[in-house]
Amino acid sequence: MADPTSVKDIDLSPIPGKKYFSIDREWREEFIYFLLVDRFQDDTLRPVVTGTGRSIGISTLNTFFGGNIKGVTQKLDYIAGLGCTAIWLSPIFENNANAYHGYDINNYLRIDPNFGTKQDLIDLVEAAHNFKKNGNAFPIRIILDVVINHSGDNWFYQGGVRFFYFNDQVFPFGDFRRADRPIPTELRNKDWYHRRGEIRNYDSAPENQDGDISSLKDYANDDDLIGSEVINTLIKAHSYWIREADVDGFRVDAVKHMGELAASRFCSNIREYAYSLGKRGFFLFGEVASPSDDLYNRYIGQNTSKLDGNNTVFFGLDSVLDFRLAEGIFADENNAPLRDVLKAVKGPQTLFNRLEAQRNRALNRGEIGRYLVTFVDNHDSFWQPNGRFAKDATDDQVIAAIGFLLCTLGTACIYYGTEQGFVGQGGDNEMREAMFDKTAGGKSLLNTVCRIYQEIRKIAEVMRANEPLRFGRMYYRQISEDGEHFGFPSGSTYTLAFSRLLYPQEVLIAYNVSNVAREDKVIVDATLHPDPSTMTFLYGSAGDIPVHTASSGARFVELNLNAHQFVILR
Repeated sequence: MADPTSVKDIDLSPIPGKKYFSIDREWREEFIYFLLVDRFQDDTLRPVVTGTGRSIGISTLNTFFGGNIKGVTQKLDYIAGLGCTAIWLSPIFENNANAYHGYDINNYLRIDPNFGTKQDLIDLVEAAHNFKKNGNAFPIRIILDVVINHSGDNWFYQGGVRFFYFNDQVFPFGDFRRADRPIPTELRNKDWYHRRGEIRNYDSAPENQDGDISSLKDYANDDDLIGSEVINTLIKAHSYWIREADVDGFRVDAVKHMGELAASRFCSNIREYAYSLGKRGFFLFGEVASPSDDLYNRYIGQNTSKLDGNNTVFFGLDSVLDFRLAEGIFADENNAPLRDVLKAVKGPQTLFNRLEAQRNRALNRGEIGRYLVTFVDNHDSFWQPNGRFAKDATDDQVIAAIGFLLCTLGTACIYYGTEQGFVGQGGDNEMREAMFDKTAGGKSLLNTVCRIYQEIRKIAEVMRANEPLRFGRMYYRQISEDGEHFGFPSGSTYTLAFSRLLYPQEVLIAYNVSNVAREDKVIVDATLHPDPSTMTFLYGSAGDIPVHTASSGARFVELNLNAHQFVILR
């Protein structure tokens, strides 16, 4: 059957006889693997690099390299072996020339031929949902990256010249670049675009919501009749992929450039459609590329409630990517990027502030994890001037960084190649290395023997087996050198420690951020560890250690950690 070209051609009734996928596992329990389809793997079988050391990612030209959906399907065992339970695919809909990254869409109703076919996506989702690990069911969810704030560069302004935002002025439309694009055909309406020219200031409203992101054309998704028609078209086009392929979630691109109502209407309707198919917990998380909790609150959950004619309440995204944690707040010493804290460039106060800032978002400290997807690096260079996290980091620091994500509040997300120690630096393309060498005799870089991969796998298994690490409240812990005077650490030489508590259990996580061995006493919950008590290493060391009592009555354990050693105890 030919791909539809208009939303009028789309049938959203359930496929007869199909049972849509739904599981009870909460999204905060997931470990997400984010990959660029073009750079991950193709479907050619290649020998795999071996050895415990790192690999250098394959550099590519700034165009399609050759990765495809079949390549992902063939390598589910690699992703599951790392411990990941969900895969976030970069945008896979048909794009304009050279847009290997997928964010320059010209056809929302067709898979880009460079990546494969609709059937390839259906096959991937089915294989992921039915995946077995070591003979046991290990269902993997599939998330599509969707772009609803803007279309691709599908038309030009009058005269074929670039226009830039100025006083919210509407500029004259030129023409569509192709007579047969964009698709669905409803998007071939010049009035469905803001036509304000390119954004100059990405943090200034209304410019950042009405302007174009570079050459990508901004939809007129305002709270009016045209905006309603635009959003309804995009809702139906994306519901089509839930019906056809049974995908489990959407990562929504460029959310801060959309109006809150447009975002919440899209999310509300998508969520309802998934429910109508029997899919529970369809996950909608967004890219709000800003370190602002106030901005996050406009788009997350009930904070986005808006009245439409005093009748309808819309609910927005389930979660957002935690840019405040990953990126920090520029020039604020106490809100530094996570990478700088874990590499001991900045002190830990930023982490204490991050947790404190979230207290009003949920009923208790455990539930906060529902609202954030955490990460240390990704595919965009604008916030990563020094490149991927592994650049200038030891293997132990990379392991500890992903361990931190897996053990703290939020849904942990790893960027492909981090588990192999990729060190890309420069522009976007330099940080999007390929994981396969397509030259004659080239190898795949999906090395399951790599030490970083192996240690992340072990930590993920501990997370999966211990409920406090998925659902528990979180508290940073005070430390002491003498066992009497306790306080929160500062500076760049200390043991960073925190607990996850799920009554009546405590799991303690500790990481020596410094490059020398340390001996620190770390506070634990006195109620849960009466005298005599011990704690057992789950990761990073072996055996039991006693829980001691300070003269104040505080309870603590004594940890002797090597440089950059990461441990988990229960």
